[in-house]
Amino acid sequence: MTVVSSTSIDGRAEELDALDAILSFDRRDQLAALLTDDDVATLKHLASEGMGGNTLRALASDLGYLETWCQLATGSPLPWPAPESLLLKFVAHHLWDPVKRADDPSHGMPAEVEEGLRARRLLRAKGPHAPDTVRRRLTSWSILTRWRGLTGTFDGPSLKSALRLAVRASARPRQRKSKKAVTGDVLAKLLQACAGERSIDLRDRALLLIAFASGGRRRSEVAALRVEDLTDEDPVQADPLDPGSPLLPCLSIRLGRTKTTTSDDDEHVLLIGRPVIALKGWLGEASVNEGPVFRRIDQWGNIDRRALTPQSVNLILKSRCKQAGLDPALFSAHGLRSGYLTEAANRGIPLPEAMQQSLHKSVTQAARYYNDAERKHGRAARLIV
Repeated sequence: MTVVSSTSIDGRAEELDALDAILSFDRRDQLAALLTDDDVATLKHLASEGMGGNTLRALASDLGYLETWCQLATGSPLPWPAPESLLLKFVAHHLWDPVKRADDPSHGMPAEVEEGLRARRLLRAKGPHAPDTVRRRLTSWSILTRWRGLTGTFDGPSLKSALRLAVRASARPRQRKSKKAVTGDVLAKLLQACAGERSIDLRDRALLLIAFASGGRRRSEVAALRVEDLTDEDPVQADPLDPGSPLLPCLSIRLGRTKTTTSDDDEHVLLIGRPVIALKGWLGEASVNEGPVFRRIDQWGNIDRRALTPQSVNLILKSRCKQAGLDPALFSAHGLRSGYLTEAANRGIPLPEAMQQSLHKSVTQAARYYNDAERKHGRAARLIV
């Protein structure tokens, strides 16, 4: 195996300091030992081109894993572009049949490769990888190949066939990002858990309402929300079909570039009624007139100027779950996104209308929540009850 000098590691660590707003200090030191000089140069270039922080962190993490796996599996650094044989080896090492492995220890990832990855804290799970993880790392590999001005074989029929067969052989059930959706009834319990008038209660109540009512926003989008993204709109009728119904406050949120949009998109969603009132109550309490909307609050109740991190959004939801008597292990921030569509389906809101708010690009993906709701309310599963 190639020995990397401490001098070159220190140099890469200094180069990665330019990404201090994206990578944590500990992560920079680890990546400096895993990446090559060219890898670091590529990441800095992607940052200068305006790639989003979450995407860049994922690419950096995947690149560190790929470099280490290749060195352990082949004894050589990661080649650019990767030959098809190396891509197929990656699939074979990460997606394998547990039944066959029990009879044939050589099936799947070799023991020395597995031990090396575990020693570097890059591998924790036992058994084959999740297919989504393998696909994501292959996608990262492909993106990095293109950014180096090279052409890979990631769309080749051999790789597609190998992936399809390996996923079938691994027989691993698809894991949901949140085991349970945060539907309307669950949200009501979470809001009750933060019904106080402390700053932290006002913040968490506004955060949960905004994240849900705005279409189930991702935790990264909630954390990145800024006052400058908010625009007051004219009040609207509580019942669009009744001109005499009460007027409700209305607010638009500009989302800009999201996971499913490009930098040229100018996506926005509307908030009406209770979420708007909660948001303005928090902003008034915190005296927030510009910058991040949702901010850190220390143990003494002091409101920081710094924004919450995406991970903090997830921890807030889990903390409120615990206070509400719910099992935090069953819920994550993504449950707000799946919960919004599930609740919309339960209330009979047409799928296209719900997708305008959730900004899902894939009808197939969004329709899964509607299909589940229809099955539960339908007669097909009630032939014998």
